[in-house]
Amino acid sequence: MRDVLMLRRTFALAAQGPQADPNPRVGAVILDAQAHVAGEGFHGGAGTPHAEAQALAAAGPAARGGTCYVSLEPCNHTGRTPPCAQALIEAGIVRVVVASRDPNPIARGGLETLRRHGVEVVEGLLAQESRALNREWSHALITGRPFVTWKFASTLDGRVAAADGTSRWITGDAARADVHARRARCGAVMVGTGTVLTDDPALTVRGPDGELAQRQPLRVVMGQRCPQIRADARVRSDEAPTLLLPTRDPAAALAELAAREVRHVFCEGGPTLAAALLREGLIDEVVAYLAPALLGAGAGSLGDLGITTIEDTVRLIPTDVTQLGRDIRVIATPRRHTPKESC
Repeated sequence: MRDVLMLRRTFALAAQGPQADPNPRVGAVILDAQAHVAGEGFHGGAGTPHAEAQALAAAGPAARGGTCYVSLEPCNHTGRTPPCAQALIEAGIVRVVVASRDPNPIARGGLETLRRHGVEVVEGLLAQESRALNREWSHALITGRPFVTWKFASTLDGRVAAADGTSRWITGDAARADVHARRARCGAVMVGTGTVLTDDPALTVRGPDGELAQRQPLRVVMGQRCPQIRADARVRSDEAPTLLLPTRDPAAALAELAAREVRHVFCEGGPTLAAALLREGLIDEVVAYLAPALLGAGAGSLGDLGITTIEDTVRLIPTDVTQLGRDIRVIATPRRHTPKESC
């Protein structure tokens, strides 16, 4: 029971770390030899002390003979910071309880190092909860590409714009505030050139008062019409960093973002970009905001997938349905992807 309680405490600590970071969120708790809490810590982002190092610093000499609880396997390599596995050994920790292993081939191996030095290791308790803390980060490490969330807002009949091209605002304040909160948790916001040329979006994160948030995700514009984007376009402002990718290849775009250590991409592109990603099996989550409104004409939310029969429908598994003001937010994951086609 104590192990479970202490691991849940590490999850709560880990959740205080930044989501949109190249590194995982990790929490750690040190108990002294008498099983009293001696120190706690969480990872605050790339380049800052790891959770175990913070907890050890707080515990000081009381760590000797004690137990370390940590939400993710202690790292086993020297990167921006020293290896945590070695730090635990040098501090005299005799028992380590870990929720899940590190999928990073560069950092993993800490548990084996601990065992070789006589430290008792318990692993696998609450592993699913631990993985949920770093869903996007783990996906990026395992697949080699960022986790992709496709977000769109539409009327009940699937229109994202009226026949004259106007689209502001289909949804209400609560839904738009939710979008800003979700943008803030991503490493990049991506759209196609068509969206920029038509809507001139800012793609920034703002608070309820309209003020610019301190941290802004990378704004990514993908498409061969990047040279047509005006110098005074809002996406070129100095409010946030911007990357123009003059390609129609979604996989190439995601590879470039992976090389920049982007773990989670929030796709707010129009129907063409969404269809290109979906055809390639590159959408991992759909966040749809549905307004109780009807247009009857205008642009649809998704471009042509090449589907000609109901049997080939891309089915989604709903994971959350929430009312936001008058609108409905549906979160779902693809059940399966259609065969790949060229863009």
